[in-house]
Amino acid sequence: MVFAPSRRSLLAAAAAVPLLSSGLLRAAEPDLSALRDITTAATPIDAAERAGRLARAQRLMRAQGLRAVLIESGSTMTYFTGVRWGRSERPTLLVIPVEGEPLIVCPFFEEPSIRQTLAVPATVRTWQEDGIAMAVAGAWLRERGLDRGGVGIEETVRQFIVADFAAAAPDLRQRSADPVVRGCRMVKTPAEIALMQVATDVTIAAYRWTHPRVEKGMTGGEIGALMNAATRKLGGSPEFALALIGPAAALPHGSREVIRVAEGQVVLMDCGCTVKDYQSDVSRTWVHGTANAEQRRVWDLVAEGQQLAFRSARIGTPAGAVDAAVRRFYEARGFGPGYALPGLSHRTGHGIGMDGHEPVNLVGNETTALAAGMCFSDEPGLYLPGKFGVRLEDCFHMTPRGPQWFSEPPRSLDRPV
Repeated sequence: MVFAPSRRSLLAAAAAVPLLSSGLLRAAEPDLSALRDITTAATPIDAAERAGRLARAQRLMRAQGLRAVLIESGSTMTYFTGVRWGRSERPTLLVIPVEGEPLIVCPFFEEPSIRQTLAVPATVRTWQEDGIAMAVAGAWLRERGLDRGGVGIEETVRQFIVADFAAAAPDLRQRSADPVVRGCRMVKTPAEIALMQVATDVTIAAYRWTHPRVEKGMTGGEIGALMNAATRKLGGSPEFALALIGPAAALPHGSREVIRVAEGQVVLMDCGCTVKDYQSDVSRTWVHGTANAEQRRVWDLVAEGQQLAFRSARIGTPAGAVDAAVRRFYEARGFGPGYALPGLSHRTGHGIGMDGHEPVNLVGNETTALAAGMCFSDEPGLYLPGKFGVRLEDCFHMTPRGPQWFSEPPRSLDRPV
């Protein structure tokens, strides 16, 4: 696509005056106006699905001998109740009992706001500024005769909450809630997978818009700003838009050094968005201008490694075996060994869903067997310190027949998006 003249003028001035992302975006507005929201048909998680989640959690609790599960505000609370709430020194809690409706405990003055996103039948109890949230939860459990036995603590609950809850319910034996929470969240339903597909479609469309607009002299921040602007116009909520240039691409999460696009340099982008609580995560790498032989060789190896990981993901296979297959392939071609550089210094992939990173990972020590409904990133990058890095990342979900892509990986360095 041809740039608007005003935008070319801004880029030409970059050598004299640092180019502000806001100015770049104003110049791009005529192009952005051609984009349309592609998320309007996306169906949010409904009340019936949330009820099913709670019922499944309670079945798993009974199997584990748990009387209740304690969850703090965050994505797991949203998963079960629809409540969207951040964390602060004032706890907001979810208690799922082994039978009956759950309990929400929140600050008194926050109750009206909490109820705005509460999507399931639940008891709401409040605590005042001179009170303790965990004492309210403990009292509610005692009323129901659930204050003895095992209680599952969700893995991200902060330590001060765990300690105060132990004091409030001393007869409950605290255990991990992973068998319950992971047992629900790790296996996605068709409704969840559909939302992740829409989020991925947004990210791919934003890449297709952004890629031809990357020009010599741009910084990673400016490229990311374009990507985020396109993502918003397409209906997604940007989560991250990382653009690494040249030697910065050898650092998987980037560098503080400001590097501008130049002829023959690698551009590595890692971007994702959220649509109705579910995320995407896609990476693309290309060379601005003409690629050299080493850049092409590494790009082709990463593309082959990504396909190898995909082929290795089969129902019943331990998640770590996928990582091991890729690492053997790279080591046979002179990279590594293991996590050593130059090579693949991070895991092959991670779980994804409501959070960009969720259990479990495609990493060497992970024994969890792959099952239908699990969703993963596939991103076996190669990094050459001081030179460049290549990462191709697409996510897939497991079906009874094997893995299925959310986005098709690129086939060639010459057609990277």
